[in-house]
Amino acid sequence: MGKAQQIYMGQPRNLVCDAVTFVLLVCLGFLVIGLLSPAKNSSFLQFERFRIKPSNTYNMTIYRDELDEALAKASTPHKTVIIAIVNKAYVEGDKSMLDLFLDGFWLGDDTRRLLNHLLIVAADQTSFERCKFLHLHCYKLKTEGVEFAGEKIYMSDDFIKMMWRRTSFLGTVLKFGYSFVFTDTDVLWLRNPFPVLSQDESIDLQISTDSFNGNQSSESNLINTGFYMIKSNEKSIKLFDAWYARKGGSAGLKEQDVLLNMMREGLFKTLGLRVRFLDTLYFSGFCQDSRDVRNVSTVHANCCRSIGAKVTDLTSVVHDWKRFKNSGANETAKFAWSRHTACEDSWRH
Repeated sequence: MGKAQQIYMGQPRNLVCDAVTFVLLVCLGFLVIGLLSPAKNSSFLQFERFRIKPSNTYNMTIYRDELDEALAKASTPHKTVIIAIVNKAYVEGDKSMLDLFLDGFWLGDDTRRLLNHLLIVAADQTSFERCKFLHLHCYKLKTEGVEFAGEKIYMSDDFIKMMWRRTSFLGTVLKFGYSFVFTDTDVLWLRNPFPVLSQDESIDLQISTDSFNGNQSSESNLINTGFYMIKSNEKSIKLFDAWYARKGGSAGLKEQDVLLNMMREGLFKTLGLRVRFLDTLYFSGFCQDSRDVRNVSTVHANCCRSIGAKVTDLTSVVHDWKRFKNSGANETAKFAWSRHTACEDSWRH
């Protein structure tokens, strides 16, 4: 008999300790079985690990998922994200709309670092894979039974459906507690727009216009939902809920038209929503060009019907921008934007 065994055999057995040890082993066994059960473990994680309670969402409980994780990765410390939505038609071709959009961040003044806070929302698998290939922050938008891969011609039925799906998604972002700048990918960011956007904490929504009337508080401005900044709060969430609720009774209208009608009906005032309408001097578009290239922050290919025409004329904007950057003071004074010929022609076909 070995020395160790002799020592063990020579000691009285502690029956209480043995019983406790047995119970602990049984409990450990059940715990291991539970952890190895996929369905049970998944349900447990969804309910306990990922539950969050935003303070501004009508006391709702929202469960953290892939969207919340994607938002968290792209967010600033103050929970603000830049969001753009793309589909297959926007990422394919020798020079895609997404490529041109990213060129703006590369060539713009103080814009490259903003890519750290850009979340690309992909409406189909092709655009999602392209986004991941470019090493951007990416999220795959899930829409049961709807295919958003192809080009949606302005005001077609599919275009209107896609715009309403966008509204629904962005309302969800607000409910997750994130403020955001939404930007269409046909908007070139030539300068960091944040210094020009108001820092007034009381302003809930800052939205671009097709035509600016000179008064940043006037609801007579013609709004454009291709570029806007909105804060996550109770007022903005109620706005998006009311906006999306109009979907069923707004046949033939895009979501931008519906929001414009709601504004004119007085809903902004009813909600106590403070809105700033953005001057086209700084937030320009093809509907109304900026009067001063030295001040412009963004250029939107609005008043244009097809992706091909947008790409053509936005490429001219990039060339105009390079020309300005390389010009002297005398040449800058004579600067003029190239004519948006392709977009003008897009309405004739």
